[in-house]
Amino acid sequence: MRLDSRLLLGSGLPHMSLILFEPAEDLHTTGRRNNTNVSDFILRGLTDSEEIRLVLFTLFLLIYLVTLLGNTGMILIIRLDLQLHTPMYFFLSHLSFLDLSYSTVITPKTLENLLTSTKYISFVGCFTQLYFFVSLGATECFFLSSMAYDRYVAICNPLQYPVVMSTTLCRSLITASYVIGFGVSFVNVLCINTLHFCDSNVIHHFFCDTHPILALSCNDTHDTEIMILIFAGSTLMVSLITISVSYASILSTILKINSTSGKRKAFSTCASHLLGVTISYGTLIFTYLKPSKSYSLGKDQVASVFYTIVIPMLNPLIYSLRNKEVKNALIRVIQKRESTRHLR
Repeated sequence: MRLDSRLLLGSGLPHMSLILFEPAEDLHTTGRRNNTNVSDFILRGLTDSEEIRLVLFTLFLLIYLVTLLGNTGMILIIRLDLQLHTPMYFFLSHLSFLDLSYSTVITPKTLENLLTSTKYISFVGCFTQLYFFVSLGATECFFLSSMAYDRYVAICNPLQYPVVMSTTLCRSLITASYVIGFGVSFVNVLCINTLHFCDSNVIHHFFCDTHPILALSCNDTHDTEIMILIFAGSTLMVSLITISVSYASILSTILKINSTSGKRKAFSTCASHLLGVTISYGTLIFTYLKPSKSYSLGKDQVASVFYTIVIPMLNPLIYSLRNKEVKNALIRVIQKRESTRHLR
């Protein structure tokens, strides 16, 4: 037997590799080691300790259940309460759907791998996970930009708010976010798909992501890294500039308000969104906006856990616990349900 390997990969964000042994009858194919079809990969996960894996499984399962409950609850409350049928909550309902999808792309497979000794993921499954992971992440960046613009209009041009933030504009912003996000991911997949991989099929991560994949390529990944960095960097910079300009204008407007209570009320309308942006972008920039050679397995895995598993759980908490409108809407929905039950 001899070692003969090839790995085709498609877009995303941490790492991966591949081992494939070909039978002796393939000895005549010397020189074609990078042209072997790959059927599956192995996800190394977070730890080899059985005790720690059990603890992580329990923790991640609880987080995932809270994520499902929180985001589904947020979507239902916004849909059922007519007073929340505003542009801000329209964006928030889509953000909850995005977090729900985002967590579901990563967490179930992670939970499965924490319980099993064989941690295989098919080639198609790996690329599908990678594609949706990047797509949803990029889409979320533009969602947060749209929400920042919504807050800008609400605070800086309150009289024009109903006209500017029309239903048509809101739907257009949501649609554009999905199209751009999924388009960026598709380009990333194509870039990585041009590479060949060898030596191992073991992905030293708990899901299929970009940097670890690039690190295992048999080819020079410089051009691919540049392309990915351009698209990923452009996505982050465009959304960050939009958010920064929006909040600079908001801050300028708030400072012109004379009363302290007026300033506090104006700031409270965007405090939750600002906190969500800070957490999301801080983790994103730390983890991904850097060359793959600077990838650190330990630090970046912790950051990836926070970004892929914890943040989808935090968002509904951030936007609901500090929001009296959501709390009041929940009370109204419960009271309405109780009154309907009594009528029966």
